[in-house]
Formats: sequence, C-alpha cells, structure tokens
Amino acid sequence: MSSINPNAQSLIHKTHVYDVDLLVSGILSGDVSVLSQAITLVESTLARHQDLSNKLIELVINQLRTKKKGIRIGISGVPGVGKSTFIEQFGLELIGRGYKIAVLAIDPSSHTSGGSILGDKTRMNDLSAHKNAYIRPSPSLGNLGGVAQKTRETMLLCELAGFEVVVVETVGVGQSEVAVSQMTDCFLLLMLAGAGDELQGIKRGIMELADVVAITKSDGQNVLKAKQAQVQYTNALHLFLPKKSGWNPTVEVCSAVEKQGINRVLNQIFEMLDASKESLFFDKNRQEQNKYWLYQTINEALIEQFYANESVKNNLYSIEDELINHNISPFLGAKRLLEIYFKNR
Repeated sequence: MSSINPNAQSLIHKTHVYDVDLLVSGILSGDVSVLSQAITLVESTLARHQDLSNKLIELVINQLRTKKKGIRIGISGVPGVGKSTFIEQFGLELIGRGYKIAVLAIDPSSHTSGGSILGDKTRMNDLSAHKNAYIRPSPSLGNLGGVAQKTRETMLLCELAGFEVVVVETVGVGQSEVAVSQMTDCFLLLMLAGAGDELQGIKRGIMELADVVAITKSDGQNVLKAKQAQVQYTNALHLFLPKKSGWNPTVEVCSAVEKQGINRVLNQIFEMLDASKESLFFDKNRQEQNKYWLYQTINEALIEQFYANESVKNNLYSIEDELINHNISPFLGAKRLLEIYFKNR
C-alpha cells in the first residue's frame, strides 16, 4: 500500500500532534498506519482531541459523498459460537471475491479495571496478515450496545481508506446489544445447534434483528444437529413480524474449521443487500440510522455534561448517602440533581 510523507507520518506517530488534513490524505492513499492513527484520535477521550476528531470526521464525510457506498455487515453470536474463526474464513472468502475488508472487533472491557484483551488479531492470523484486510480491535468500555463508542466513526474512516466491506464483530448477544443493527446494512447472527433452552431468553430479542442466521460448527457429529437446528430456526423466523426491508431472513449451516458453507452465507448476504437496494430500503435505512445516531450523540453529550457539572459533582455523593439511608427516593434524588444541574449550567 502507498504511504504519505514519512516525515509527516513520523510526526503523527511520535508526538500525537494530529494534522487532520495529513490524516485524510494518508487515509485516502491507503496507508493503514495513518488509518490506525486516525482511529486512535477518534477513540481518544482527551478533551484536546475532541475538536480535532470532529473536524476529521466532517472532512471524511465530505470525501465519502463522492465515493461508492461500501457494505456494512454486523456479526454477533452466542458465547462459544466461534465468531473469530468464522470471521476469518468469511473475510478470506470476501477477499477471494475481490473485496478489501476491514474488521472492527469489539472486545469486552473489564468492569473492574476497564481493560480489554484485544486479542482478535492473534485469533485471525491468516486474515490479519493479508494485504487486503485490516483488523482493528477496540474495547467496548462497558457500552451496552455491544459496540465501541466510536465504532460508527471508525467505519467511515475505513471506508475512506478503500475498504469496501466493513464487518463489525460485537461483544456478544443480548436484548441490549442491538446498536450494531443501527449502523450496518445487514445483520448476521451466528448460532449453535443444540445449545439448550438456557439461550432462549437472548435468542428472540436478537433473532428479530437478524437478516441472515448461520448455524456454525456444522462438522463431524454436529452435522445432523446443525441441519435440525436450521429447520427449527427457519420455522421460528416465520413467527416474527415481516421486516421493513421486505426481506425474509434465511438460515444456513456452515463450518469455519472445514471451510464449508461460508460461501452460501455470503451469497445470502449479497442477495439480501441486492433486494434491499432494489426496494430502495438500503438508502432509506441509512437515513434512519443517521437520525438514530443524531439523537444518540445528543443523549451521550448531555449525560457527559451532566456528570461533568461541578455543582452536580458536589452534591451527587450527599444525595447518594440520603438514598442509602432511606431518606430520599431515587426519583426525588434524580429530580434534585437535575434541578441543581439546570440552575448551575
């Protein structure tokens, strides 16, 4: 891949003095080192980086207006389903079809230390070494959406760098982990055969969002179970309300270890995307997603400002103490803090 001025690249890397124009030109040239630096800037929580990050994203969006839209695929699955193994073979299949692929792998953050393993590059050795692939692990930082806070902005950066398919691998599945469906064009759900009734609580909430379901680990003695699960899940999907896109979700079986069925899963995704574009849902969905992230960004900014307010910080723990001592209800405590916030903005 081509590179920008090595002196400018060194300046960005060593001092973290970000020049957004240099970043944009480096990303456009396909320099993945500069792409990584830009993502680091976007993910930074430092106040001095926020304005630069916003300026960078605005420049990126302006550049993308004249470019062909890429494909955004969200992938989630139950624990133990083999997301990383599947995504590696899935990515190699896409590369074999002539696509450049970026994988944004979201690792769960520790609630105790805030740290993450960030080990997806070590789990996808073949894919991470390919020149047409880019893997970026990011910590979820406790976000319930199953995606990192800046995943959407990172997708835009990857698209500007020429990656035609961006895959977002979420932390896991659950009814709260649906944000990925609000930033992707197709939602692929990976499931296991014979996982037991203990998973039913998380299946329905997430299955209603799925455009394609893939039963993984369909190999060896699991082949028959996988085919039985395929029938069961297909029948279950018919019980849900029709999707706005008009697409009827499909179920495939596959084995990433034996490299079987991955092509069928990918074919279903492309069929879904073609149908979405033909019905004009594709662009409408992107517009609705932009509206969703408008309000999401407003909500996050208000929450951040609320807790950063000095008057709120000065009164928060005393109201907590009143709550613990049963002298105040949570609702009255919240009301008082909000009154303090609005009075002292």
